[in-house]
Parts: sequence; structure tokens; C-alpha cells
Amino acid sequence: MQPGPLNLITDVDSLIVGNAQDEAIKTGSTVLLANEPFVCGVSIMGGAPGTRETELLAPDKTVQKVDALVLSGGSAFGLDAASGVVDELRKMKRGFAIGKQTVPIVPAAILFDLLNGGKKVWNENPYRALGVKALQRASKHFPLGSLGAGTGATLASHKGGLGSASLRLPSGHMVGALVAVNALGDASPDGSHFWAGPWEINNEFGGQGGVHSSQTHTPATKLATLNTTLAIVATDATLSKAQCTRMATTAHDGMARALVPSHTPMDGDLIFAISTETKPLQDSVQNTLWLGHAAATCLARAIARGVYHATPTKGDIVPCFQAS
Repeated sequence: MQPGPLNLITDVDSLIVGNAQDEAIKTGSTVLLANEPFVCGVSIMGGAPGTRETELLAPDKTVQKVDALVLSGGSAFGLDAASGVVDELRKMKRGFAIGKQTVPIVPAAILFDLLNGGKKVWNENPYRALGVKALQRASKHFPLGSLGAGTGATLASHKGGLGSASLRLPSGHMVGALVAVNALGDASPDGSHFWAGPWEINNEFGGQGGVHSSQTHTPATKLATLNTTLAIVATDATLSKAQCTRMATTAHDGMARALVPSHTPMDGDLIFAISTETKPLQDSVQNTLWLGHAAATCLARAIARGVYHATPTKGDIVPCFQAS
């Protein structure tokens, strides 16, 4: 398996990603959408999630497809980014048709970045506008690091960031991951090697190789209120909501490979999994196994890439990986 041409989640057909940020506040929002509504599942394994519209993603719920996904900083305030996206999609007449009404379905998840050194005083919630800007900027091409939902992200020892990666399976199907890394723990135990090192491809996050030995002491963590890693994994393979949910669950393996500790009571770790349904899936049992493995691998790599590409800004409370 090798990365797609962009090594981004947008290597999956028809997906585009938009990012918007406010450097003074040290926060931002990220929007993912496709040419058409897409099948989506979710798996939440962190103990402190903040979400919108995730209940309807259960396989037994009526709505079968969603119009966009939003990842945002801002804790509960950041959920308003999805409101801006919903308003804009409604203007575009995109959404779930109910009689004469069109209701865009936009699940969202937030991370906590309210104590990261930015100016958090506002008279009007800024996240609705950030959601609108992110949607308007959506493209197949986007940079990694300190932008979008990863703008104000931090780890125990370094800045976090927005990461992405992709893989093409032998079957021809594409898998990709997008992640905002804001974990309680760390992506690196020593500031030079990533936990995700064994899964690195083409020196995409420094080429230092894997960690030489596992930690026997308690790993570094930050304040219990500054956390949550949010991810989206995607494929062009035709999957049901139940299969997407299984892929999301399996992809959490990638989070555990790349972040130590992960899925803690103080993280709201969450993964959306989506299918654009552009390529039929043969031998679904066997191939869904490999889709899940690829999703976990992409996510581990995307986490390290997001941290590796973080850039410094005034008022940072932790250094960037490449500057430490």
C-alpha cells in the first residue's frame, strides 16, 4: 500500500476540505464535504466528547447520509461552526429533503483549546463565521499543521495540529484520514521519534524511525481540561452505515499507536468514518478488514504529520516539534 498523489484525505474521490482560523484567538474550524451526500458512521472512545448530530449516525437511525462534517476548536462554543455550515449549505439547496424544506445534515465534534494562550474574549461567538469561511475555502489541496481545527491544538510537550494521510489498497480502493491533534498525552516520548514511526512512509514526518523502547514510567500529560483528538477516516469503497461504524471503531487503533496515552477520561477522542460510494466492494468481509487496517494506519501517520508540521505563533504555551 502506498499513499495517493496528495497524501491527503482528498485523495478519496470527490472529497474537499476547508480550513479557517483566527490567530488572535488561537483557534479554528475545519469542514469536509463531497460532491454528493455521503454515508457516515462514528465511534467515540474518549471520556469527554463534545458533539452535534452524532446520534443520527447509528446504523438503525433514519437518515442514511450526511452533507458535511465539521471539526472545530472552541469547546462547546465551537459547535456553532456547524450552524454556519448548515446555513450556507441551505443556501446551496443541499440537505435532507422534507416536503418543501431542505435540512442540511452536518455532524460536528469539538476539542478544547480555550486555555492555549489566545485572546478568548468576544462579544459574539466567532465559530459560526469560521465555519462559513472554512466551507467557502474547501479544496482538494490544503496545508497541514497549525490551521483549521488544529490551529490552537496542543500536546503535553508540543503543539498539535491538523494532519492528513492516504493509502491505496491492492484492491484499488483509496483510504484517507484527517485529524485535529489535541491530546492529553504526547505523539513523541523524546522529541525526536514519533510513536507512529513504524508506520511512516517516505519520511513524511522526519524519517527518524520508530521509538527505540516502550516507556516503563508514567507518560507525560498536560492539564486535564485541554484535550481531545478528532478524526475523519474516509474511503471510496461502497459501505453501509454499519460498515462505516466498524471502520471508525477499527481506526481508533491508529490513535492508540500514535498518542500515549489515548482515549482517556479527559479526552473526547472521536472518529467519523465515511464512504463516498464511488467504487463497489467485492468480498466485503475480507476487504472491510483491510479498509479498517488502512484507516488505522493512515490515522497514525496523519497524527504524526499534524504535529510535525505545526508552526510557532506569538503566545504559544508549548514549542513546535521541529523547534524543540
